[in-house]
Amino acid sequence: MRKKLLALATVGLLATATMTACDDSDDSSNAGSGSGSGSGSGKARVGVILPDTKSSTRWGNDDPKYLEAEFKKAGVPVEIVNAQGDRANFVKIGTDMVNSGVKVLIIANLDSDTGKEVLDKAKEKKIPTIDYDRLTLNGSADFYVSFKNEVVGKYQAQGLIECLRVKGVVNPIVAELNGSPTDNNATLFKAGYDSLLNPKYDQAVYTKGPDQSVPDWDNEEGGKIFAQMLSQQPKIAGVLAANDGLAGAVIKVLKAKGMAGKVPVTGQDATLEGLQAVLSGEQCVTIYKPLKPEAITAADLAVKLFKGSKPTTREQIKDPESGGYVPFVGLEPQLITAAKVKDVVADGFVDKAKLCAGKYAALCAEYEVK
Repeated sequence: MRKKLLALATVGLLATATMTACDDSDDSSNAGSGSGSGSGSGKARVGVILPDTKSSTRWGNDDPKYLEAEFKKAGVPVEIVNAQGDRANFVKIGTDMVNSGVKVLIIANLDSDTGKEVLDKAKEKKIPTIDYDRLTLNGSADFYVSFKNEVVGKYQAQGLIECLRVKGVVNPIVAELNGSPTDNNATLFKAGYDSLLNPKYDQAVYTKGPDQSVPDWDNEEGGKIFAQMLSQQPKIAGVLAANDGLAGAVIKVLKAKGMAGKVPVTGQDATLEGLQAVLSGEQCVTIYKPLKPEAITAADLAVKLFKGSKPTTREQIKDPESGGYVPFVGLEPQLITAAKVKDVVADGFVDKAKLCAGKYAALCAEYEVK
């Protein structure tokens, strides 16, 4: 069942919840990355639980690197563990962390139910919590750090609309391949892109095609779902795919039909593969969400909490299930076309040598990627 949309409200500075009563005398300055639940047991530290490495490469390659660097710079120990898509393991990791000395807990949930279970365990021990990237519905985290996710969706729709205009498609059939129904971000992305696409459907400028969510952002499943969509509606002329992984799955299906590059496909995350697909014209746009500032923001809040401060935010976000408000820091995403891929490289987010390898070298030169 589709969740209600989140409503944003800007407010003045907000106070946070109580600090943990735990006062471990171990103030080691060496931040480390935990390889499994229970790592760092007994040490006063910040605990970070990431969701998986399958839905997006960011969770294995980017967020751990940026978070660890920030905690190391601040001299605050950290344990970073990835649940690898296992909900039971996510809860076990969280339980182990709150029972073994973490003073602050950061989570990027797999779903709101198991995320809430972990947050509740932390709350019982008065451990401050931060929802990272994904809001845990009804979870009552002390802070939420993410991007303006409806804006992400609007940018995806803007990109698709422009690509369809350039191709001169009349009354295109547009398919929507949405993210996981258990991820509130996917709900927000869809709210964003539907706010621009629905009026076109209503005015018969576009024809609404198949519209389906992909459980757990599973790319393989997404490819199967899109193959079925295309079988049912062979004249699909545009695809709103919710991230680069799903876009890649769509492009693979289109290639098999000789349609890659002819049907505009959106994405999100500015992954290496997504950027290459944008350069080649197989993908219309991606959305760049600068992960380093997101990690820095979350780490800064956690460090202040760890050291006993009470940080504040300038915004809050309403949880549509609990009705409560969570102090929120929302970062700005960027729409990336082929002409703007160079901006992502210049920002240091991807390695030019990897991006521009082989057949992509000429495209990088064409689009002035330096």
